[in-house]
This record gives sequence, structure tokens and C-alpha cells, in this order.
Amino acid sequence: MPQIPSPDSPLPDPVAAGHLDVGQGHRLAWWEYGRADAPPVVLLHGGPGAGSNPAVLRSLDLARWRVLRFDQRGCGESTPHASTEANTTAHLIDDLEQLRERFGVPAWAVMGHSWGSCLGLAYAQAHPGRVTALRLSGVFTARRQEVAWWFRGVRSLFPDHWEAFAAHVPAAERGDLLAAYHRRLMDPDPAVHLPAGIALRGFSARTQTFRPDPAHIANLTEPAKALAVSRLFADYCLHGAWLEEGQLLREVGRIRHIPAAIVQARYDVVTPAITAFELHQAWPEADFAIVNDGNHTTEEPEVHQALCAAAARLRERVGEARSGG
Repeated sequence: MPQIPSPDSPLPDPVAAGHLDVGQGHRLAWWEYGRADAPPVVLLHGGPGAGSNPAVLRSLDLARWRVLRFDQRGCGESTPHASTEANTTAHLIDDLEQLRERFGVPAWAVMGHSWGSCLGLAYAQAHPGRVTALRLSGVFTARRQEVAWWFRGVRSLFPDHWEAFAAHVPAAERGDLLAAYHRRLMDPDPAVHLPAGIALRGFSARTQTFRPDPAHIANLTEPAKALAVSRLFADYCLHGAWLEEGQLLREVGRIRHIPAAIVQARYDVVTPAITAFELHQAWPEADFAIVNDGNHTTEEPEVHQALCAAAARLRERVGEARSGG
């Protein structure tokens, strides 16, 4: 039987690590895990700009996968830090193709959470022949209604945290918090952009889990980390991730043949379950699981369990395809 790590198991060491120059001055940090002869999978982190979290490895049986984890443009250990130059969804899709070619695989499974699910859908729709399976969780498709929910709708559930978030900008600008924050985050003066980054990331950190941990919030709001995710998140949201409105749901027909699993927490405040539900309605062939006890983070116990189960099922289907079964 596959051995699935528990949520608190020790994190493995990578078998290889390095950086890949992808052009336009960007270098991506990457790490490889698992077995070289196993089916490959690439992990897509959230944000944009959050950087990869090795904890996601705990949802995979590394004896049965070859895993690539990497930091997308402008965040984590990739350089330049917090840069929005040449940083769009199209650039990230091209980066995935460069990484795939660098690792010498004709196709791979793609697993993404939150923004990573959005990027995973966009990549698969652009290159359906390069994707063997998809695991999507905390589903986000960058539609205007989804962005508006995060910047204003969350207030109905977290009025205290939202008030502190909104208070960072003058009252006259609070009618469009996204634009107000974007202006500050793009300001070249650290005295302007760093506090804005901390305020936005702090709001996110306090609303994405049932049990906010002060130490974890302090780590997420470390100024350099907070700037990258806040600046890139705001820039992508302001531009609709450079996608046509509703594009990812409308183009699902391009990928309905790909084995897929959608995992969504019912009480996800950051990316509400309606988007995952609408994706499943457009893609009835995909496995669909709503986790009743979970918010946005993948480390909630029931969410972790559902992600493990989804990965195990997809591994069997990928294995069958590789063997011609």
C-alpha cells in the first residue's frame, strides 16, 4: 500500500536543487524529490508570490513520484525578488515548459493550490498534451467576482480584520482597496511599499485558517516575504491575471480528457467553494471532494487527508497510462 506522510512528518531532503535562467532577467529556484524513474509531478504554489512550501510534499508518496517544487518569478528564492517586470501568467506558463524540458520529461502531473490551481488550469489549457493529471485545490480562476470577494466580501465574516486592513489607506480610497493597495505596493519607496505589504499579507494570514497561529502570522508577515506576495498578488488581481474574464471555466473542454481531482474546503474564506463547484459542473469527469472541516490552508487535517487521497488516486491512473493499461 502507498505510504502517505502524516501532516507532521519530517520533511525530506531534496535529491537535487538549483536555479534555472528562464529569460528576462529571471532565475527560478527549484528542488527535486522522490524517485527519478517515477511519474513526474510539478507543484504550483499560491499567491501569486507566496513561494513554494515544502509542507505540500507531505500529501505525496515520494516513493511513487518524481516531484519538482519551485518558486515562481519574483518570490521565494527566485530572483529578482518581488519583481513585476516580465511577470504575467503567460510568462509563468512558458517557465513551466522550460522547467519541463530542463527535467527531460515529455509530460507531467500538475498539482496546484489557490493561485496554483489557476496557473495549473491555464497551463493545462495551453499545453494539454503535456499534462498527465491535475490536482486542484482551493480553486481560484481570477474572475472579477472572486477578486472582489477577497477585497470586500470577506468583511462580512472578518469585520475586525477587514477594518484593520482597510484602515491602512485613507477613507477616500477605500472604495477600491485593490487599486489603493496596488499604488502603494508599486511605490519605489520602502517606507510606502513595505507597510502596505505587511498589512495585506497580515489580513490574508488571519483569515485563511480556523486556528491562526501568531508565530506563523509573524513568519508570513516578515517584510521581504510579505512584499513579494502582496505586490504580485495585487498586480495579478488588478490585471485579471492577464486572462479573459471567465476564460478558465469556458475553456475546460480542452482538458476534460485529463484525469483530475478537485479538492475544496467548504469554509474556505479566501477562495470560496462556489468556484470549485462551478469548475466541477463544467468538468463532471473530474473527481470532486468538498471537505466539511477546513478553511483555505492545505494543512487543516481533513484537507490534508483529502489531498493525500486525491494524489494516490491520480498516481494509480497515471501509472495505468504509463503501462498502457
